[in-house]
Amino acid sequence: MLPGKVTTFEAIDSRSWEHPADRAALAALKSIPGFDEFIKKILGIISDRKLELMFLANSIRVSETQYSKLWTIMNRLCTTFDWPVQPTVFVTQSPFLNGGTLGVDKPMIVINSSVLHMLDDDELTCLLAHELGHIMSGHAAYKTLLYLLLNITFNLLPVSQMLIVPIILALREWDRKSELSADRVEVLALQNPEPSYELLIKLAGGTKPGEVNINEFFKQAQEYEAASGLIDQVHKFTNLLDATHPFAVMRLKELHEWVQGGSYQSIIDGVYLRRGIHKADTGEELKGGFDFYKEETQKASPIIESAIEEIGDKLINVTVEIGNVLGSIFNPEKK
Repeated sequence: MLPGKVTTFEAIDSRSWEHPADRAALAALKSIPGFDEFIKKILGIISDRKLELMFLANSIRVSETQYSKLWTIMNRLCTTFDWPVQPTVFVTQSPFLNGGTLGVDKPMIVINSSVLHMLDDDELTCLLAHELGHIMSGHAAYKTLLYLLLNITFNLLPVSQMLIVPIILALREWDRKSELSADRVEVLALQNPEPSYELLIKLAGGTKPGEVNINEFFKQAQEYEAASGLIDQVHKFTNLLDATHPFAVMRLKELHEWVQGGSYQSIIDGVYLRRGIHKADTGEELKGGFDFYKEETQKASPIIESAIEEIGDKLINVTVEIGNVLGSIFNPEKK
């Protein structure tokens, strides 16, 4: 369970903990002309109420009398982050160790039943804090959009499959980066990084206590990071393309560096952005993400670096074309 006494973050703005690549990728998506209209059209296919009814029919809704421990954890998390609306949580039958967030105006959290058997109280807190982090960062609508694009037939959409595929690829890249932001919320929730590290071990397959340890997992992360040969880098790049989450060892590395780098402690000490006071700066967000990607690219070999830059140039061209097409579809009067 949550510790007896934790720092409460009054009116904390999610940008205080968000990963720069997450903010940059989302800012880039939002900057595509016509993308907002595209979102409205796609999300119009399904409503929050439809999603809620689906889970009401075949899942357990968490309350003060149904899985009350989960309800208590979520209630205390909302207090810790000064979040005004406690989201509905559903437990659904699944053997996979996972959770998710869906919805637009009224996001809800869905966790798989397996987590109740495999996670201790601190790890459950991490999992719920992670999903609340997605909601506080405004990720839910975009995650719902990606879910729909991956699960509905293209002939229902007002645009061609050729246009949808690059949007899906761009959303997937952002989605992976959004996980790095939500990981940080776990640490802020418990104000102790160890349960988050342990949760990542379990997500990677370390589900038997006593048979795995955190130090060996860190060594594994270091070994993966050290694999810098050309072939290894190609394998790393292609392995990640269809992944829904960053690899567990890379999440461990990113989270550990954030904790050790001082940003975490600054938030604990009360140095953070406040909601409604500090306005977002799209230019700064894009620059922060660019700096992150530049640093990552510089770690690669010249051949991989060249390939990434070429892919980046093509994505920029595709993004411009997507914007032109979406603009003509949803704003024909502006032709």
